[in-house]
Amino acid sequence: MNDIRVGTSGFDYLDWIGNFYPKSLPRKDFLSYYARFFGTLELNFSYYRMPDADQLASLRERVPSTFDFSVKAHESLTHRIDPDTWQASAAEFSAALAPLMRNDQLAAVLLQFPFSFHYEPDRRRYLRDLLDRLQEFPCVVEFRNVQWMTPRVFEALTRAGVGLCAVDAPDLPGLPPSLDRATSDLGYVRFHGRNEANWWGSDGAARYDYRYSLAELSAWLPRLDTLRRTTKKLRVHFNNHRRGQAPDNARDLIELIVKQLPAPIVPAPMDWPQPAPELTLQ
Repeated sequence: MNDIRVGTSGFDYLDWIGNFYPKSLPRKDFLSYYARFFGTLELNFSYYRMPDADQLASLRERVPSTFDFSVKAHESLTHRIDPDTWQASAAEFSAALAPLMRNDQLAAVLLQFPFSFHYEPDRRRYLRDLLDRLQEFPCVVEFRNVQWMTPRVFEALTRAGVGLCAVDAPDLPGLPPSLDRATSDLGYVRFHGRNEANWWGSDGAARYDYRYSLAELSAWLPRLDTLRRTTKKLRVHFNNHRRGQAPDNARDLIELIVKQLPAPIVPAPMDWPQPAPELTLQ
């Protein structure tokens, strides 16, 4: 049966203290606490700092053996591409993934390309070459430019066995539509929020400052059902990380899935943290 897991993009946020993490919880225990409630996590520090095997092995040791990770590719592979050095970066990034691959805890490698990554011949060749370099990993691609939303691209991803990331983001000119198109056995969804006013020209903190309503999340249930029926593994991550909104909305979606979809979810829902002086869920 399809393995559906819901989690967040990142976990090491100090503004989650008091919203998700208890105030008395040491920072070193954030991940193990997070893993009590979610079965998957998208790592995004790996975009800003090239990860290494020791780092990922350390993270793996703090979670159950059934827990898995998605790892966002380093910026040198998606945003700051140097024709002379990207292959070395790909090799370094690949080596870092060894502990997760060895223990079957790598759900996906996320290749998120910026709006400036246009559908041009040199970019298409680069993407082909990068995917070839990373072919041993379960890759998923997130495009931020609508130019890539073509049958030709979908067919190429399908031939390569690479997933297409579905996104929930503002409906703005130039951004891709949110498609429920499976191009591999891996389904992948990212919830960025619908903060239209702050999407362009703002820092990530303002861009991703958004709380989804239950109605907005409920509207996704038929789409998630479509993806789970056409894939073997479905990972859903919330990137609206300001003030603990991501784990809050991830919890909301898990509860909706359990109540309304005939689908298993890992881990099975448990008692969520209850509001208390040290822990308040908004």
